[in-house]
Formats: sequence, C-alpha cells, structure tokens
Amino acid sequence: MAKSSMLQKSVLCLVATAALATAGCSTTESNRVVASETVTSYKTDYQGVKTTLVVGNFQNRSSYMQGLFSTDTDRLGNQAKTILKTHLQQTNRFKVVDRENLEILKREAELNGAKQALTGARYTLTGDVTEFGRKVTGDKQLFGILGSGKTQTAYAKVSLNIVDVLTGEIVYSTQAAGEYELSNREVVGFGSTASYDATLNGKVLNFAITEAVNHIVRDLENGTWTVQ
Repeated sequence: MAKSSMLQKSVLCLVATAALATAGCSTTESNRVVASETVTSYKTDYQGVKTTLVVGNFQNRSSYMQGLFSTDTDRLGNQAKTILKTHLQQTNRFKVVDRENLEILKREAELNGAKQALTGARYTLTGDVTEFGRKVTGDKQLFGILGSGKTQTAYAKVSLNIVDVLTGEIVYSTQAAGEYELSNREVVGFGSTASYDATLNGKVLNFAITEAVNHIVRDLENGTWTVQ
C-alpha cells in the first residue's frame, strides 16, 4: 500500500508539473516602427527647375541570381527600380512620371469621364546593379565551448545614367555602393543561431541607391550637370 501511495503521489506531482509548465507557456506579439533610409534632400525646400523624369530599365548585371537555376524574372532589378522611383520622388527635385500603370490610369480617367493629358519626360533614368553579393562568416571561442558567433554581410553596387530622350546623350552618370552587416552570437548554448536574413538584400540595395540619388541631387545643385 505504501509503495502504491508513493507511486500515485509521484504521478500527481508529474501531472502538476506538466500543467504548470503548460500554463507558463505563452505567445508574445510585438511591433515597432522601423526607420527607413531616406535621401538627404527629403522634405527640403527647392526653388529650382523641376524637370520631368521617367525611370527606364533597371537590370541586375551582377553574377548574383544569374545561375543555371535562376528564373527569367529579374527580381533584383525590379526591386531596385521600385526603390529608385521612391527616392527620386522624395528628393523634391524632379517630376517623376509613371509608365508602368498606363492601362490602369487610362481606365480610371475614363471612369472619371476625362481625357488623359500625359506629360512627356525630358530625361530617362536607367540603372544597373553592377555588383551584388552576400556571405556568412563564423567564429568559435575555445572550440565552441564558450560560444560561437555568426556575421551575415550583404554588398551592393549600383550605376545610374540620366539620358536625354531627344538626343540619346547620357548627360550624367554616377555610382554608389553599400554594405550591410548583421551579427549574432550564441554563448555557452544560449542564444539564437539564425540562418541568413534575406531582408539584408533589400536593405543594402536601398542603401546603395539612396547614396546614388544623393549624388544626383548634390551634383545638380552644385552645377556639375543641369536640366532643361
């Protein structure tokens, strides 16, 4: 009887412990605003001439995503083009026109009973991702006994050309490059061992394009190139 009573108590203790552990488990949700990279001239006043620009082709010319199993869709180039249009508009130095949604715009104009009066662009801005790469490096302290670390790095270089649509002349060119790095460390078995963070691709691309657009505005304002 004594052994049976002790066994019952042990089972009850295990059940109680499991119940407490389950009760102690919870899911935590959180959110926060993440500051995004903006051009230097964002929200600044400008009294000069605002010429009309259209963003043309933006292609991935790097070796990244160009292998045997890559698709025909230029995802990196498309991502870069979207980022470029946003930053150009935020400079407050150009009139940026959209040519990718003409059918939608035409339909909406018809629904409004109005005729479109599209503005022609004097300049086309084309771009290329000339270099892009990423790597993961790691280290161990005392053969991993005291912990290990991992550093994820992404690098991008872009080239932008502004072309006069009437003459085909490249009136301005610039390049910019950037690097993003994310470090993560596990100490004596505690901590995370994250895989490669794909958001680094977008962050480093955004950083490089932001710098290139800053070059365009800087050289426009110091007279290195002019618009008509």
